Amino acid sequence: MPAGGLRLVAFDSCDEALRQLRSAAKAAVGPWGLGADAGILPYAAAERAGAVGGAVKDAAGAPSAGFSGTTVHEAGVDEPDLVKTDGRRIVTVSRGTLSVVDPASRRLTGRLVLDPRSEQQRYAGGEANLLLHGDRALVLLPDRWVTAPVAARRRPAPGAAQARLVLVDLAGAPRIVGDYQVDGHLVDARQVGATTRVVVRSTPRMAFPQPAKGTEAQRIAANRAVIDKVTLDDWLPRYQVREGGRTSSGRVGCDRLSRPAGFSGASLVTVLSFDLGAAALGTGDPVTVAADGDTVYSSGPRLYLTNDNRWRLPLRPATRADDSTEIYQFDVGSGTPRYVAAGTVPGRLINQYALSEWDGHLRVATTTGGDRWGGGDDSVSGVHVLRADGARLTEVGKVTGLGKGERIYAVRFLGPTGYVVTFRQTDPLYTVDLRDPVAPRLTGELKVNGYSSYLHPAGDGRLLGVGQEATDRGRIQGLQVSLFDVADPARPTRVAQHHVAQGWSDAEFDPHAFLWWAPERLVVLPVMRPGVTTDRAGGEGARGAPGAEVLALRVGADGFTAVGTIAHPPSLADGAQWSMRIRRSLVVDGVLWTVSDAGLKATGLTGLTTLAWVPMT
Repeated sequence: MPAGGLRLVAFDSCDEALRQLRSAAKAAVGPWGLGADAGILPYAAAERAGAVGGAVKDAAGAPSAGFSGTTVHEAGVDEPDLVKTDGRRIVTVSRGTLSVVDPASRRLTGRLVLDPRSEQQRYAGGEANLLLHGDRALVLLPDRWVTAPVAARRRPAPGAAQARLVLVDLAGAPRIVGDYQVDGHLVDARQVGATTRVVVRSTPRMAFPQPAKGTEAQRIAANRAVIDKVTLDDWLPRYQVREGGRTSSGRVGCDRLSRPAGFSGASLVTVLSFDLGAAALGTGDPVTVAADGDTVYSSGPRLYLTNDNRWRLPLRPATRADDSTEIYQFDVGSGTPRYVAAGTVPGRLINQYALSEWDGHLRVATTTGGDRWGGGDDSVSGVHVLRADGARLTEVGKVTGLGKGERIYAVRFLGPTGYVVTFRQTDPLYTVDLRDPVAPRLTGELKVNGYSSYLHPAGDGRLLGVGQEATDRGRIQGLQVSLFDVADPARPTRVAQHHVAQGWSDAEFDPHAFLWWAPERLVVLPVMRPGVTTDRAGGEGARGAPGAEVLALRVGADGFTAVGTIAHPPSLADGAQWSMRIRRSLVVDGVLWTVSDAGLKATGLTGLTTLAWVPMT
């Protein structure tokens, strides 16, 4: 499908909204139902995160010279993560509990149980994350599966999910000051200053029959009969707010619902807005689109939501028209989010880093062709440049033909230059000149073994890559960290690499697991490798079980210098080895802090000397 406009329109009335939602759902329903019942494929956080980087400058993600911040896509646009710091405190959330550590005294100063069930839910695919502003933390808890809508006792809706947001005051002992629950799955969130935008995906609350007998046509007819009886209340997401000793509830109004020209009625995406500087959470000021959505990107004043058709198991044979991504643009500069424009691009995005706004244009990197997951002899990748033209995102330029027979593994846009990594047997790193949005062009290509799935700018024309080493035939050999010289876009070169045989890292898939501390030119990332475990004191112990540590590398002009590794002991409460898996690293006042479910370890930046261990139990 060629890139082009996709117009969003509002419904004329609530009755018209219900009529069109029913009509679209009846056309899309299959013998097993809609949405998740019809086969929305679950997909890993790894695919949603994938290749990342900080902002264009070295200081990306660092609010000040004294401490590091979360590695984010755009400077000034924060993203939820399991740990945050403002230099005065370190706040982390793990297994349903929020903990506060004082980096000066290196002591645990606060602990608050938010959801005792989160430990079990974590392994069902959800983890808690948080955002921080002043003395407030907004905790985004994993989806909870319920058997009734949030705000009313109605007939059960099997498989319904709730997203839960908890506002915590940190001025003294941490305490809950607001609790917001809404129908749907939490997709993602972004924060600029005190304003947080939260994106939730929901499905209509309807229970389809599951007959043991009957033809496919009979099952579809029975499901359509169910849809005919569904009310607008069953479609629109409901929310419940607890704060100040009171509980209130509501639902998204049909005047806040818009739709694209074509939609299935199987899914709604809602954008919620919260002011973390206000006294209360409020209603979230929700606005909703009758669409699906799996990727969120924000440039700051604008928020983009994409719908990738790859994740839906087809109710009919797939066609080339399914090989496309819908993009919705919102103005979130101030106040209530406002729909601005929508469009489509051919192919599939790997993650939010395949999107980048620069100089009034949106750059989008996609892979077309191949199978549902992007590989195949006929797959090919490209970069499309879109511009808002009224209510439509219209293509103004493109570069195609990248990585034939391969798929995109990493994307990084830095100002007017794009970097695209594709892989099947070798790893081409492409450089794309985007200074002229109408006539973008391929300027350089580097082929090396293996691939990078995570790209990060290191200043002075250097680019860091984290991924996997591979043989000439594409067989994976273990973690590699690469240093590229991209000062001349026409001639990119790899200056150095550091290989960890049979190793892998969360940083290959999750940008928040990667730390680039520019003042020391230090790279810190978690590493998992077979054959090593650790004892309770954090030292190397028995052989044979997978072990976890963080690796610190110093980046020089000609390559890497290994600074050392850091390991954590398991939790004293359960002794489980998984608890010592190090998830994050951050710097506060010259001290490197590493974070696992078991606790936080303070280490000197020079020599990695252990300074303190702060257990979480």
